[in-house]
Amino acid sequence: MKSWLLTTILLLSIIFSDPISAISPEDTITLSLQNAVDLAVMQSSSVRNTQNRNVNYYWRYKNFQSRSRPQLVLSGNLPNYAQTTSPITQPDGSVEFKQVANAQTSANLSLNQSIPFLGTQVYASSSVYRIRDFNNSATEFSGTPFSIGFVQPLFAYNWMKWSNITEPLLYEEANKDFVESIEEISLETTQRFFRYLKVQTNFNLSTSNLKNSKDNLKIAEAKRQLGQISENDFSRIQLSVFNAQKALNKSQMDLKNADFELKSYIGLDQDISIILKVPLNIIFFDIDPEKALNEALSNRKETPRFKRRLAEADRQLDEAKKNSGINATLRGSYGVTNSAEFFPEIYQNPEKEQIIRLTLSVPILDWGRTASTIKLAESQKDLVVYDVEKDKMDFEREISVQVEQFGLLKDQLKTATEADKVAENGYLIALRKFQNGEISITDLNISLQERESAKRDYIDSIKDYWEAYYNLRILTLYDFELNQKISYLNPQITQN
Repeated sequence: MKSWLLTTILLLSIIFSDPISAISPEDTITLSLQNAVDLAVMQSSSVRNTQNRNVNYYWRYKNFQSRSRPQLVLSGNLPNYAQTTSPITQPDGSVEFKQVANAQTSANLSLNQSIPFLGTQVYASSSVYRIRDFNNSATEFSGTPFSIGFVQPLFAYNWMKWSNITEPLLYEEANKDFVESIEEISLETTQRFFRYLKVQTNFNLSTSNLKNSKDNLKIAEAKRQLGQISENDFSRIQLSVFNAQKALNKSQMDLKNADFELKSYIGLDQDISIILKVPLNIIFFDIDPEKALNEALSNRKETPRFKRRLAEADRQLDEAKKNSGINATLRGSYGVTNSAEFFPEIYQNPEKEQIIRLTLSVPILDWGRTASTIKLAESQKDLVVYDVEKDKMDFEREISVQVEQFGLLKDQLKTATEADKVAENGYLIALRKFQNGEISITDLNISLQERESAKRDYIDSIKDYWEAYYNLRILTLYDFELNQKISYLNPQITQN
């Protein structure tokens, strides 16, 4: 198992643009942010869930498309046997109960086609019917060699027309949501990566602080023997060792938790030891707010979702109006039919068969139900229109704010980098001065706190950049670094 994992990681190190460093004999790897993101996008449970959800919408759309295509259907009874007493109407109109025993066999082959724009169903069919009367030892055939017909609802709600509008929008929304969800996995990985990195930084600081505190204690013990340090200062130095040890213990526990969470999320084996690499491959690029907004409107799921919500509101209003008024259905068919004692004879000299039928349903008195149903649908449509307009404005504002914030990160990161360098140098100088007896333990602790604060601010600034970077990708689904739209293939669909 372990050898398989090592082989997999070595392959990943070749594939990834920011490769995983070589594996040491202790199975320890240096993991970059790009490595972690690529692993999550490739093998995490989150990406599998995203792919499965996308597959569901894929087959839903395929099912929708099949509804508008011709359907060839064979149906029938093979056979239908009955031996029972049935009421039989006599020539004079009277009814007598007689024992009947027969076997009925039928088959119907039909080709059906819907016309979504009109809501019409048209068909062509051929059928045959055979009955065997066991009491009279007689067999008879009847059938319709050929028939064409239609079913046309009049003044009715046309669900096929509205499905042709909403289903493509829903599928487009699902595909864009698929890309967005993968980018959200990248952002979540980034957040977990930096949670781990901050804990790792705390662990490194705690390790360094403990080492320096122990060195300071050795120096203090020597000074104590020479009478060059007060008992109060010596006790405070001892306390700094205990505090450093306590901080190291806490950071070790935090490191284990962060290690487990990150590996679980990106699908990396828990037995592999990892060391995170600070992602310093930061590239600042100018982003045109108008271009960002245009890309967001073009690529994000919100655009088809807004259209779908408005279309659904129109559909509900149309349904309320059509279902509350006159309901009529026109049916018609034309064909040929015949009956005979032998099967081939039903195709010889058949007679015409023509049918046309109109059914009506007219509401007369409904105590205001029709009017209230329509008014309710109209008010719901107005509410949807208002909500969509508000959501559009909020969406556009979010894009603008994110672009603006991304542009401000450059100065923030530069300041944090310089502050980290200054604080680190200041701590090293203070440490030497303390060990030379030039400053007190209080001054050293102040310098230590400044060093730790600057280091954490530095890591936070890098985190802010990468979170803003992936947030911008999520909000626009556009890679401004490569100047191209972001896209992903679903392997569960391409394999079908």
